[in-house]
Amino acid sequence: VMNDIITTMFNKKFMEELFKPQDLYSKKALRTVYDRLAHASIMRLNQASMDKLYDLMTMAFKYQVLLCPRPRDILLVTFNHLDAIKDFISDAPGILNQVDETFRRLIETYNCLSDGEFQLIRQTLLIFFQDMHIRVSIFLKDKVQNSNGRFVLPISGPVPWGTEVPGLIRIFNHKGVEVKRAEFTTAGNYVTPQREGSFELYGDRVLKLGTNMYSVTRPVETHMSGSSKNLASQAKENIAPNPLAKEELNFLARLLGGLDIQKPAGGETGFRLNLFTTDEEEEHAAQTRPEELSYKVINIEATQEPGRRAELSRILGELEVEEPRPDSAEKGEDLLALMDGL
Repeated sequence: VMNDIITTMFNKKFMEELFKPQDLYSKKALRTVYDRLAHASIMRLNQASMDKLYDLMTMAFKYQVLLCPRPRDILLVTFNHLDAIKDFISDAPGILNQVDETFRRLIETYNCLSDGEFQLIRQTLLIFFQDMHIRVSIFLKDKVQNSNGRFVLPISGPVPWGTEVPGLIRIFNHKGVEVKRAEFTTAGNYVTPQREGSFELYGDRVLKLGTNMYSVTRPVETHMSGSSKNLASQAKENIAPNPLAKEELNFLARLLGGLDIQKPAGGETGFRLNLFTTDEEEEHAAQTRPEELSYKVINIEATQEPGRRAELSRILGELEVEEPRPDSAEKGEDLLALMDGL
């Protein structure tokens, strides 16, 4: 199952599309991609379990981005993710090469960016997640999340690499010469980091954000916080038709159609993953979740039609997204209607 999912996630053409300069995906587009990746193997999830898995993923990633000591460390978080993925597939050289190729592209694309550009990336990601305040038991127990779903920023621990422990004020004259120093007491217990994390293909990342947060076995639950429930009525994204929505969805259909989804062999029907203790608990979660915050799985089977498959291959081969053809307008409208119905 892990091999199938990772193979699909790091599909070469899929990665080429993701690395193209582009605007951030909408929440609906991200959820559709996530659904497709989660079902890339024989594993299947019911709606409630899928919602819970998505909630865990989004809140864990928000936590990692929010607590990065400095914007550039977002790249170290990503490298921690990829290091963990490589451990899953250490016995599959072919898949390992796919991940390493993505690793190299990340290094080539992002290592040269300035601190200001990383700050812009960080702020863009946080704006995407700013209205998501879902409580996760693992964060609540570790006291890194409040009961309202908002994360707690630490006032102790290592300061960002390249900075000094707070507590000293330097005063300079107009010539830039230091003329006076003053010290003050801080509320936190700060320390200087021992070394910077490695931005190479192999190395010690130092930063622990992005590593396995389930290293200690414990139950994990998600709950809608009060503030999230209040936002539920505002969560109907794109109530007014978005002129770019159809273009985005047609692009998404082409993109997802290029993913190599594994089909169960022979008469194998696959297995179902339940993220709840019992089936009854899963059914109850599906019924009580606010409709505005639930997502429906959209199946885009672009690979099943020979004509579309040939067209898709040509599009991906040129690494360009064509404008929707007139004869495909009806299908685009149907896909848009499906999205609007969420």
